[in-house]
Formats: sequence, structure tokens, C-alpha cells
Amino acid sequence: MSLRAPDWLTARPVAHRGLHNRTCHIVENMPSAASAAIAGNFAIECDIQLSSDGEAMVHHDDTLGRLEDAEGDIQTFAAAQLKQVAFKDTTDRMMTLGDLCDLTAGRVPLVVEVKSRFDGDRKLVTRMAQVLAAYKGPVAPMSFDPDHVATIRELIPDRPRGIIAERTYKEAEWQALPPEKLRGMLDLRHALRTQPHFVAYWINELPAPAPWIARNIFGCALLTWTVRTLEQRQRAARHADQMIFEGFVPAAQSGPA
Repeated sequence: MSLRAPDWLTARPVAHRGLHNRTCHIVENMPSAASAAIAGNFAIECDIQLSSDGEAMVHHDDTLGRLEDAEGDIQTFAAAQLKQVAFKDTTDRMMTLGDLCDLTAGRVPLVVEVKSRFDGDRKLVTRMAQVLAAYKGPVAPMSFDPDHVATIRELIPDRPRGIIAERTYKEAEWQALPPEKLRGMLDLRHALRTQPHFVAYWINELPAPAPWIARNIFGCALLTWTVRTLEQRQRAARHADQMIFEGFVPAAQSGPA
């Protein structure tokens, strides 16, 4: 069965965590990074994490400290507290997913990575689904966690959904997962359960059999992350439908979302 993503998903490059540049005080996942992407007519990739009171916060790390003048597990802070946290290189403050939707207002697509602790908790996906129910713009949620993608399929089946994947999962961060979880992520083995409309695959591992099959046999769109160098950009052009980029600005985009 074909699960084709809408054309808008691959119509323009996707700015990884927004069009950020810390030397210009434009920090990833912040309002200024989203605004810069909108100004360039790029789609926006962002990350969401769960606050202690169940809000979807736009933030990559599950802890504070890399970017902020604060420390601690993000899930121990309420949304109101997180929105007051000071960042090191910007006067911007953390947004909720609802804030980002209001800022974007459908002008460019949003590609929302739902972060996971691989513990079966559905609260973040549930909150995202509630927020997106009121959003009319183009948006595509995705996750590394097949359980999250299956929940997205259940709760918001009309939104295009994606799985983020790589070929081997040999990096240290993956070794804490139970072996059966990792085995279930290999080679898109979960596809019958998750039924993704698109795959977001690590650029360093393209080409690879699983995304090739998903793209060419089942009609899934293929995004690739995170494209930073000229060689990666050339590889993305050969093997993927669109790139999620960072660290440079592609040629200016034109046209509607």
C-alpha cells in the first residue's frame, strides 16, 4: 500500500531546528530561528519535549544546560518555568508547540520531531495531537520511536507521519535501550505497525536498502538529516527527496507553502 506524503513536505529544504546561527544570537528552536526560516521560505524542523505539567515544549535536549543558564531534567520543570529560563546567546525564550504554531501561522511547513525516552509514555504525543487539532497549517510529526509513530497514527491519522532512522544504531546513546527495542528499529521492521508517510534517514548512511525500498517500492518520501557539507548536499540530491540542513543557507526559496 502506498503511503505518499503531500508534496509540500519535500517542496523546499527543511531548516534543522530553524534557521539558527548562534554567532548572530539566533539559537536553535527559538522564535528567532523560526522567524529566520519563515523569512527564507524554508520548512522548519523542530523538537518537542514534555514539561512536568504535560505541555509540549520546543527544545531538543532532555536536560537544560547546553544552551541555557540553568540545569536539570526538562521534565522536572513546568511550562511556565521553562518559558522563563534564560539562554546563553539570545534574549529569546523557550516556546510551546502552540506558540510555534501561532508564530508560523501556516506560512511554511513544520516538521516536528517528538523526542522519546522509549518508556511507552504517550503524554507528549497526546499533547501534540491536541495542539495540532487546532492548527490549520502544514505539519508533519516524526520520531525515532516506533511506539510514538504508531501513537501518532492512532491519534492523528490524517497528518503525514514519519520515522527517523539510521542503519546500525551503534552510537553510545542507543546502547542504553533494550536489545529488543533496537532490533525492532532496524531496517524499518515496524513499518506495518507505524505505516509512515515519510522516512527521515541519517545522511551518513545513505544509500541504504531500507530507505530505498520505502521510497521506491512503497512510495514514502525520503528526507535526510543533518546536511551540513557540500558532499552531504550532493549525496542528499542523489538519494533523497529533500534535505534537513544546518550551518549554511540554501538558495532562497519562493512560492507558497
